[in-house]
Amino acid sequence: MSFPVMLSELSEGMLKSVGIFVLTLIFSLPLGLVVAFGRMSKNKIVSGIIGFLISILRGTPLMLQLLVVYFFPYYLFGWSIGGWRFPAIIVGFSINYAAYFAEIYRSGIEAIPKGQHEAAQILGYTKVQTFFRIILPQVIKIILPAITNEIITLVKDTSLAFSLSYMEMFTIAKQIAAANTTFMPFVVSAVFYYVFNFVVAFVMRRMEKRMAYY
Repeated sequence: MSFPVMLSELSEGMLKSVGIFVLTLIFSLPLGLVVAFGRMSKNKIVSGIIGFLISILRGTPLMLQLLVVYFFPYYLFGWSIGGWRFPAIIVGFSINYAAYFAEIYRSGIEAIPKGQHEAAQILGYTKVQTFFRIILPQVIKIILPAITNEIITLVKDTSLAFSLSYMEMFTIAKQIAAANTTFMPFVVSAVFYYVFNFVVAFVMRRMEKRMAYY
């Protein structure tokens, strides 16, 4: 296989990897905040259940979770899973990363002094207004480094989609390497991943600088 053809096929796989990355962030970031609220609930039953689920998601391999999500509809309900592969990947990734983001959100929220909540209440802010206008901007600044680490990890974890036979970049690189007995596809894919992570790190650093006024 010529290098231009190989590069073209890996580029198509990279677009699929980017799709997994973007959709996972879209769903997992807000879901993580919701889970964090449940984790901090004053209801011991709710917080206990959420804490237990988070421990399972953080304590078991993401690859195993992807397999469970993919085969769950078939083994439990007997449903066809023919068109479920890509949605299962997004669901599996989103749930897994939401668990990590939830703990990051929780640490950031608990780092804010309680006096700020009391001051906002005196000024007439509702709890919702207090959180979104005063607390959340500060929380975002505090947790950005940790969020950045998780996002960079997500870029590399997209390769785990191969466990469901999804043709993302790493899967394509393995097939090309096996068919042509060459290591070059892995080198090219490594460069793709590095550039992707470099762009992500650059964007996150810019965000940290913009949030520096808090």
